[in-house]
Amino acid sequence: MEDVLPRRAAQLLGDARRVVVFTGAGISAESGVPTFRDDLTGLWARFDAQRLATAEAFHADPDLVWGWYEWRRSRVRRAEPHAGHRAIAAIEARVPGSTVITQNVDDLHERAGTRAAIHLHGSLFTPRCVAAAHPATFEDRHDGDATQPPEGRRIPPPRCASCMALVRPGVVWFGEALPEAALTAAVEAAAACDVFLTVGTSGVVYPAAEIPRIAARAGAAVIQINPEPTPLDQICAINLRGTAAQVLPALVAAAWKATDER
Repeated sequence: MEDVLPRRAAQLLGDARRVVVFTGAGISAESGVPTFRDDLTGLWARFDAQRLATAEAFHADPDLVWGWYEWRRSRVRRAEPHAGHRAIAAIEARVPGSTVITQNVDDLHERAGTRAAIHLHGSLFTPRCVAAAHPATFEDRHDGDATQPPEGRRIPPPRCASCMALVRPGVVWFGEALPEAALTAAVEAAAACDVFLTVGTSGVVYPAAEIPRIAARAGAAVIQINPEPTPLDQICAINLRGTAAQVLPALVAAAWKATDER
């Protein structure tokens, strides 16, 4: 990475009034959170993701699907936010007109201090009722318990405390549309920002992959942080090769060191 690129990126970030930080699986992987396909390990390896990550699969075998998502949720609980997550929270605190958009279904941004991340693909921690689609309230039998559910275990889903319908994971499954409110908020933020940071995302999963392109077309400086080239390279003003935990803390420190010294 050429030395001039971080300086230019730091200047853009330090001068920005509206920042969007857009994160993908790479930032969570640094905390040890696997993607849903990578979480098909051990006894879960005999299943196909398509069998577990659809509404049809849940209705056909809710105990199986809920058991896998409880397994995933327990693994996220044991993961910790890293320096990249904390740097993003620092950007949000420093720039009032900032927005964090994530494709990840974990809560690492929130645990790092981000106040209101937009979850394009839902969250493992916002289950909802299948009958009314409203957020579900139920007794979380694993809340605060770091014990991982046995691998491959079938677990009956809880019932909604309001209507007694089944509770489903609050994630976007194959064949489902992204949450309309989240997608609208993400598009509006991308179209209005002056700096757009895309972090740890492959840029190939649509419609989420269109969000950085919306920012670029609207005139924002798109800065990509990724160890490897992606299809987003061509629309980015700056490509910083490295991981979120490596690049973001240094970028944030440089951005506000420059502005504070003026």
